Amino acid sequence: MRLKEIQRTAHPAWSPAPHHPICLALGTSAQQLDASFNTTAALEIFQVDFADPSLGMKLKGSLPTSNRLHSLVWVNFGEGEDGLGGRLIGGSDNGTVTVYSPEAIVTSGAEAIIGQSDKHTGPVRALDFNPFQSNLLASGANDSEIYIWDLNNFSNPMTPGTKSQPPEDISVVSWNRQVQHILASANPSGKAVVWDLRKNEPIIKISDHSNRMHCSGMLWHPEVATQLVLASEDDRMPVIQMWDLRFATSPLKVLENHTRGLLSIAWSQADPELLLSSAKDNRILCWNPNTGEVIYELPTTNQWCFDIQWCPRNPALLSAASFDGWISVYSVMGGSLEAQQQSRADQISSSFDTMDPFGTGQVLPPLQVPQPTPQTTLVAPLKKPPKWVRRPVGASFAFGGKLITFESPKAPVQSPQPVPVPRQVFVSQVTTETELLQRSRELQAALQSGSLSDYCQAKIHKAPTDSEQDIWRFLLVNFEDEARVKFLRLLGFSKEDLERKISTCLGKNLQPNGHGVDANDLAEKIQLLSTQRSEESGDEVDCTKTPGSSSPSDFFSQIPPQPQDKEKKISFPIPVSADADGLISQALLVGNFEGAVDLCLNEGRYAEAILLAISGGQELLQKTQQTYLEKQRNSISMLISSVVTQNWGDIVQSCALDNWKEALAALLTYAHPKEFAHLCETLGSRLEGERTEKRCLQACLCYICSGNIEKLVECWALQRDCSSPLVLEDLVEKMMVLRKSVERLRNSEVAVQSPVLADKLTHYAGLLASQGSLATALSYLPDTSDQACIMMMRDRLFHAQGEGGAAGGQQPPPCPYNRVRVTGGDPAPAQAPAVPVQAQPPTQTPGPYQPPLPVMSVGGQPPPPVMSVGGQPPMTTVFTPQAAALSRGPPPPSYGGLPPSSPAPPPSGLPRTGLRPAYPQHPATAPGQDGWNDPPAVRGGSRKKKVVPDNYTPPAPITAPVMGGFPMEGHHHQPQGQQGHDPSRTQQFPPGAPQEPSVQLLQALPAERVEQREIPAEHMVLKQTFDSLVQRCQLAAQDPQTKRKLDDASKRLGYLYDKLREHSLSNNILGGLHEISRCVAGQNYQRGLEVHTAVVTSSNFSEIQAFMPILKVVMTIANKLGV
Repeated sequence: MRLKEIQRTAHPAWSPAPHHPICLALGTSAQQLDASFNTTAALEIFQVDFADPSLGMKLKGSLPTSNRLHSLVWVNFGEGEDGLGGRLIGGSDNGTVTVYSPEAIVTSGAEAIIGQSDKHTGPVRALDFNPFQSNLLASGANDSEIYIWDLNNFSNPMTPGTKSQPPEDISVVSWNRQVQHILASANPSGKAVVWDLRKNEPIIKISDHSNRMHCSGMLWHPEVATQLVLASEDDRMPVIQMWDLRFATSPLKVLENHTRGLLSIAWSQADPELLLSSAKDNRILCWNPNTGEVIYELPTTNQWCFDIQWCPRNPALLSAASFDGWISVYSVMGGSLEAQQQSRADQISSSFDTMDPFGTGQVLPPLQVPQPTPQTTLVAPLKKPPKWVRRPVGASFAFGGKLITFESPKAPVQSPQPVPVPRQVFVSQVTTETELLQRSRELQAALQSGSLSDYCQAKIHKAPTDSEQDIWRFLLVNFEDEARVKFLRLLGFSKEDLERKISTCLGKNLQPNGHGVDANDLAEKIQLLSTQRSEESGDEVDCTKTPGSSSPSDFFSQIPPQPQDKEKKISFPIPVSADADGLISQALLVGNFEGAVDLCLNEGRYAEAILLAISGGQELLQKTQQTYLEKQRNSISMLISSVVTQNWGDIVQSCALDNWKEALAALLTYAHPKEFAHLCETLGSRLEGERTEKRCLQACLCYICSGNIEKLVECWALQRDCSSPLVLEDLVEKMMVLRKSVERLRNSEVAVQSPVLADKLTHYAGLLASQGSLATALSYLPDTSDQACIMMMRDRLFHAQGEGGAAGGQQPPPCPYNRVRVTGGDPAPAQAPAVPVQAQPPTQTPGPYQPPLPVMSVGGQPPPPVMSVGGQPPMTTVFTPQAAALSRGPPPPSYGGLPPSSPAPPPSGLPRTGLRPAYPQHPATAPGQDGWNDPPAVRGGSRKKKVVPDNYTPPAPITAPVMGGFPMEGHHHQPQGQQGHDPSRTQQFPPGAPQEPSVQLLQALPAERVEQREIPAEHMVLKQTFDSLVQRCQLAAQDPQTKRKLDDASKRLGYLYDKLREHSLSNNILGGLHEISRCVAGQNYQRGLEVHTAVVTSSNFSEIQAFMPILKVVMTIANKLGV
């Protein structure tokens, strides 16, 4: 594609690759004259600005020269401003080599010419600079003159060796692209000489023995040091020869496609597979030297192109200089010419803006250039992506922490022929969270082995903070016996310590027996009592008897006698006065305990009130306790009240948050197991409401005591960023340990119900999956969640394990999306009930599209089978005819959206057929035989011939066109005029088709064929509207073809009505049909067509293919007729 052009008869030279912006230097060409016979010469520099859509280039500077040039190069040597560094070297027709400064040319400086030498005696046609040392320049001229110039010391050139004999012109010189001291030169006679500058002598000479190789160009291979190409200018031999110095007896390869001699060649340094050539046949070709194939041809004018060059900075650009005086810049990447066409039109229009051809003093309005219908002209790029577009290396991350990398290995340069290099793709596992994986493996091992107590002990020792240790201690208690007692100890409440404190307060020494009794004192008292009893009975008891040998009668004899005169008991008065004591006595005497209790409470005699309330019953006791507690307000009254009344909700909801430990201890001591979890959660919610880190940790302890996993997760995530992998690992460890403890307590699995919990587990599973731990990640996903993201994650994890998941006996999880088979597969199950029929013809499985229906040819042979997308024969399955298929029911899918029973002409000029032919099938054939309708089997050897049975009868010749429809027994023929009208009568089937007597069962279905249900009332408007539209169009239509379409439409709309009767259309389709019906009723057919398009694009085409295409045809006809 041409991007820029300028009219000059000159040699171009691109600015070096490091320079920006890209510039193009043009030196007036020698031995060429234009139509004006102008003999002046100049060296110009143009900026190539691709932001400007026009074809022109901006002139940056110009320098008149005394001589015209045969060659021009731009060397990256020396520094300069504005991207115009380097040096321009020109070889003139009088043998002068001149060095110019591009910066001075642009700035119009006086010192534009830096150096000049006239060592050569003839025109300098060859120039090239060393790619390794940019200060070295080679030049070639007449009489086999070759000089090596040093730009640092331009006055003293050197020669590579003695001149070759006989003396010849040097048409081209070229430095080797891999070895810096190798230089090659070529002569017009076709000889090429390779020089070694270290030895100052030629080391090899190559030439074609045909003596017709007139060399016009020579280039070294950009990557292979021993290969070079020669171009022939001879019209009798317009070829490019590729030589390898290791086999220099004949060309390695010859590229032939030009019809006339070549003028110039250029080898891309960015891609060795791109070699440009221009010839006298007005063509510029781009070759792949490795294959010898022409991969691109530039669209050029009918002029010879004598110089082509690749742009060093932008490898897709090239310049071409032609003899018609135009310098053009092309791109091999293609593009659009729309901007250039618009720019030309704007230039034409602007050139007429200020014209006043009639001298009226009024400026004409801008000329409106007539523009044709805009047609975007696209220029195709290369057939194959060039090397600078292809990725030399690449990497991509895949699911499961996989890293896929590839690289393009270089072909070995030792072989002259291109050798296919095996390309490898490396799949590696990337692990970035090693600590996360290690802790995850430890947790998984503890969960599987059940040794969670040891796991918690290890976490306690490793805990960095006291709060972390407290949490793990609380979690550990859940796996031990007497958990409530141990929770109390963790809170700082121990019964032994408390009893010791009480004894200290009461002045007693607490002993290890735990009852607050001094053991020594008790032992002394028992000894003293025994001594006294032994002394009192010493006179009466024999000293020889031990205390344990006395008889029971002796015990009763030792009891001291009671005094005979009893003392009189002290009498006491019963007050019945009007004071408080008298009233209390009177109340007790009549049994009024409630009144007596009230009097005691009123007098502040609380002990007597509680004693009397005990005798008055439970209700009076509770009332008395409540009254007492209300009057006694002190620091422990609320606690005593809760202990007495067992109302722990007040403690949990009303205690100071600083006393959360005391409240939790009270719950652990007194709360009922059924209320314990709820009370702990209430206390935790109060602590969590403070929104501080300290209170949240305290709330977590409450949730651990209650066993509430969801609350623990929500509270833990409140003060921590769970997006960090290690923080999330901390949370999951606590979550899973608490979950196992709850499952141990309940003896059942705990399901994940909380969305927050499911989200954290899913995030954690994703982290594990990204580190390659797929099986562990799958175990953490919630099993009962129906969220699409979790189901999709589970499906990906299962299938990412490959065969390992299936080998473990796991069933694949349900996929949240409907799987679509891209290639052929099993057909979808039929919706209508199948009729048990023995005749089962094969049908092709519907894949991405339905192949055309099988149609018998005139010769009675089946057509070639239709190949599927993958190039394999379509799979076959057993098709059972349905009852609905005999009437006008839902048609099977078909290619092109037309039902098989449609009377419309089938595509591709196939014969018109009726319903799908249902030929009866032969019994199963042997493995070595083929059925008549089987797809051709691909075999490695020769195909076996079928064995013809002895009783084989050849088919009867065809005497009438083959009609479609279901085949019936054809033993009784009807007259020709009656056939094809009565569906209950038998029909013809193609002669020679296999048949069985069981086909008669198909005739036993007339009742089901006639029955039709009514269209639902809400959809009856569709039938009325569409039938009315067809009738109006039939009355207004004059064209026979239109009438035939409308007749076809009235029949095919029946498929829509059948689907309405069967309720088999989705709500989306029904809504669209009703909207189309309203548009038709309002004669807004354009809107109806838009709705039609929306319905078709958003629906399953197999549901609507039978009626939606014809509905569009009817609306189009109605819009055209204006009915």
